[in-house]
Amino acid sequence: MTADISRVTELKSSFGPDFKVSEIPPRAIDPQFFAARKLPDGLTFDPAICATAAVGPPLPPGLQGNMAAVTAEGNGNRFVVIAVETSQTLPTNDPGKECAKIAFSGAGVRGGIEVVEAPHIEGVHTLGVHRVLQALVDGSAHTGELYDFSAQFGDYQLNVIANPLVVPGQNVAPVDTHRARDLLVKAVQAVRR
Repeated sequence: MTADISRVTELKSSFGPDFKVSEIPPRAIDPQFFAARKLPDGLTFDPAICATAAVGPPLPPGLQGNMAAVTAEGNGNRFVVIAVETSQTLPTNDPGKECAKIAFSGAGVRGGIEVVEAPHIEGVHTLGVHRVLQALVDGSAHTGELYDFSAQFGDYQLNVIANPLVVPGQNVAPVDTHRARDLLVKAVQAVRR
């Protein structure tokens, strides 16, 4: 097996004409990649023992690597498929049964994180998470949600992040989690072959 993160772009062909698809060719990991998915500081978690599971394990210092991605928007959903190859094995996040559902709150923000079914892939650690965040902006509540399905093997991590598109004047479409799980399986197959 020779893994190659650039092959994640082969998933472009799995989206039909109803999707606007773009790719990010292999490049150095942008430090903001991991920071962008971080929860705000100063949150309180319930259960309190689940704070580490909610924010994920700390990244190794000096982490370097490359990433490639495909994004697709259509049918009311956005899918981002990201393949990362790192200089060190990333720590896995295994929330355990006691942290399968976590609530959080802080200044002007609240939400929840729930472990959801992830596909079983031989020889790969997978995890599915549904995150809902409600924030007060200019006195009104705004709610956002995303699903993050991840797969880790060796120095490689793949993520499929799926969220609804917010289109003014239209109802928010439910996230196609079946497609997101399927994309994770296809991404692992493409990168590992």
